[in-house]
Amino acid sequence: MHRLYENDEIVVFWNSEKCAHAAECVKGSPETFNFSRKPWVQLGNVENSEVWQTIEKCPSGALGILYRNGIDTPMQPENCRSIALDGDKKIGECDYTETESGICIYHTDVDPEYGRKGIAKRLVYKVLEYAEKNGKQISATCSYAVKLI
Repeated sequence: MHRLYENDEIVVFWNSEKCAHAAECVKGSPETFNFSRKPWVQLGNVENSEVWQTIEKCPSGALGILYRNGIDTPMQPENCRSIALDGDKKIGECDYTETESGICIYHTDVDPEYGRKGIAKRLVYKVLEYAEKNGKQISATCSYAVKLI
């Protein structure tokens, strides 16, 4: 399972398949990470610096964190894509095909001016989360998405 949690400043990624359940996150910031509630990650309960420091201690790499950099990444399922927006300017997208049984990501692109900020990862995670929440199998022919999956 892939999940993305955001506030105005940061984005937290969680890949359950990598999680070793060492509970370092719960020990490090119990106000943020709590397995007994849904969603189990709740940003805004503590300073972002505490969340960042806690995630850096994740032994499995299941948790990741990035700055949002003011970029929004909404889903557009009617267009079979997630997009990245800097204000009104579209700066990236992750395109997929959808059938009754599954979703296949075939293209992910971010404007080079915005490269190396984790935007492509956010775009792919949005599609992965959408697929999982809708009970769809996920696959990819996009080389970047293949690496994340």
